[in-house]
Amino acid sequence: MAPRLPILYSFRRCPYAIRARLALAAAGLTPGVDLELREVHLGRKPPELLEASAAATVPALVLPPDAGNDPQGAARVLPDSLSVMAWALERHDPGDLRRQGSTEAAARERARIAALIAENDDSFKHHLDRFKYPERHPGGDREQHRPEALAILRGWSAALEAGGWLVGGRPSLADVALLPFVRQFRLADPEGFDRQEDLVPLQDWLQRFLQGPELAAVMAGPWAPRRPWRSEHWIYHLALANEWRDAKARGVYERSTRGQSLQEVGFIHASGADQVEATYGRFYADAGEVLLLTIDPRRLSAPLLWEPAPESGECFPHIHGPLPLEAVLAAELFAPPPPGGAPC
Repeated sequence: MAPRLPILYSFRRCPYAIRARLALAAAGLTPGVDLELREVHLGRKPPELLEASAAATVPALVLPPDAGNDPQGAARVLPDSLSVMAWALERHDPGDLRRQGSTEAAARERARIAALIAENDDSFKHHLDRFKYPERHPGGDREQHRPEALAILRGWSAALEAGGWLVGGRPSLADVALLPFVRQFRLADPEGFDRQEDLVPLQDWLQRFLQGPELAAVMAGPWAPRRPWRSEHWIYHLALANEWRDAKARGVYERSTRGQSLQEVGFIHASGADQVEATYGRFYADAGEVLLLTIDPRRLSAPLLWEPAPESGECFPHIHGPLPLEAVLAAELFAPPPPGGAPC
């Protein structure tokens, strides 16, 4: 049996997850080869993430029991971006991002890296959140926190060294760790950021990343799939969009499959996590607007049975009764994968 891969729970746009992916990629790791990447929706975190990490935040890296991390053979969870980055670069750090030399100069650079990351994760993130998402923070004043964040950015801009890097004349862990947060600030106010004349060095630093291959790679597949990973603890049902709208108006869903009702069939057809695409191809490819319902079996009021299909014998989940709307975690437009692979 092949050894199990580490599992990375990630979210494409999360700045913490972005910097973790940057470090993993810098260490030469590849999703599907060296680790399994599970893109999650932060509004409906899969049970597997909730079970693995008490914090249930992304990124989280689950190291399998057979990875040699624990003498008792237990799995180990790295629950935050900094621990994931450290794990990756301890394995392989070809660019010496951590500055692991034994000289006094290397020690000073490590101290500078640590100070920059601490300032980003504490003060800058505090002001960034309240500038970008004032509605999430009671009493938050966007215009109060913008100048505070800009003051920190000015300090970073003035500190850029020869070659345009934050620490020394080459990239370091500080550049990787701060990049997603500076990018996020600019996304919140592109024109305001770009017209700050005292930020020109930092603007150039950011543009080098925005136009370079490293960031582009971890914002695209396979590092950043656009479809959330499907949990095996949930089941899935393809629904015609107009029938789902009718169900929402009535308060209950009672369609079995395309063209058939629950009353006609006796149960509602559903699919497991790895059965959705085949079901779509067989029954819904020409159906127009189709939604994928993500269903939490724990919220069902009717029995759920895995039963064999008459033609193939493959077992599918069947809901033997109406589907209550509160059991549906999401109803999203289903986009079939392009020929040759899954969507990114």
